[in-house]
Amino acid sequence: MPEPTLTAAQSAALRHVRDVALRDRPAALAVIAAHLAGSGTGIRYEELVAAVTGHGRLTLNFHPDRLLRDGRTVAEALDADGVYRSQFSTGISNGGLTAFPGGDRDVWEKAMFGGAYQRPGVLPAERPTYGGLNLLDHLDGACPRFGSCHLRLRSEVLTRATFTFGDSHLGPTEVGTVTVFEPVLAALLDATAGTGVSLGVSGMDTGALSRALLSRRERASERAGRSLDDYIEAQVHGELSLARDVEAVVVDPSFRDTDAGRRLAAIAGRHGFALDWHAGFELPVDGVDADFRGPDIPPLAARVHAEFGRPGEPLHAALIGRAAASLVREPERWADRGPTEVTWQHLKQLWHVLVWFGRPARSSRFPG
Repeated sequence: MPEPTLTAAQSAALRHVRDVALRDRPAALAVIAAHLAGSGTGIRYEELVAAVTGHGRLTLNFHPDRLLRDGRTVAEALDADGVYRSQFSTGISNGGLTAFPGGDRDVWEKAMFGGAYQRPGVLPAERPTYGGLNLLDHLDGACPRFGSCHLRLRSEVLTRATFTFGDSHLGPTEVGTVTVFEPVLAALLDATAGTGVSLGVSGMDTGALSRALLSRRERASERAGRSLDDYIEAQVHGELSLARDVEAVVVDPSFRDTDAGRRLAAIAGRHGFALDWHAGFELPVDGVDADFRGPDIPPLAARVHAEFGRPGEPLHAALIGRAAASLVREPERWADRGPTEVTWQHLKQLWHVLVWFGRPARSSRFPG
């Protein structure tokens, strides 16, 4: 299938980001050169940029069992529609629900893309979809905070992606495209040389990170990156077709022998891409940390396990998904916890705890 024809708004958004990146490129080159000179590796910045843009894969994390506005699960919608849609079309998010005119997402997209998507006549379906650049091949994807499973996209999609260092809701100033990536790379090296960022690279200095990026053998392809708050966000412009744009779907093992898991397997078979499984995350219900996301999360975990789990079953992605579906289908069951929006946010935070502290599924052969 040929690459999609971008709309005027989508093309304008890409041009705007490229122009900003070109403006910032000279300063970024100086930062990259200084970091590499201090690393003692002898690696040239051209090699590093080529490795990042050549080996990195875009991943779009999602929860396959979450319910859309029309009552379908995400997996059912992917199965029926054959495309991956943005929050402006689906009305759900594993971040903030602000995709409407004048909402927070609309405001930051206006700033990030120079108002391209606020032009008269631009449709919600034209908005970009959000994912991340998976630099070290982590099997939980670039942004696991947004979902237990992910689509890994073909390399061709990189040409119509824009990038920010950090989540776009924070208003990052370091932006780039695959052809002008230096501002984002400079920000990554700055962060690595400072406190270190999660990205799956914690504990690496500039030299170690650079060598890992250049060598596939040194990339931690069978480990979870657990990148909750630090990642290179990607915004993909133009339609995301499963048949044309997806290389693999990578699924959490808790969805084996479930409707969501079977649907994802069927989608992969129909469209001819790989079905892979990552190690998953499991955590005993009494192992939920009260400090990481706050004191409301341990009692919620206990309730989720008591009402939707089985004896001896650990917390895992599909178990949290059962509670999330209940919150939509029977909100009165949760009324004692206050507004639905609060419980929804707490379920997201319970997932964050699971990603950060969880161990690989007991049936997994992968390291943690």
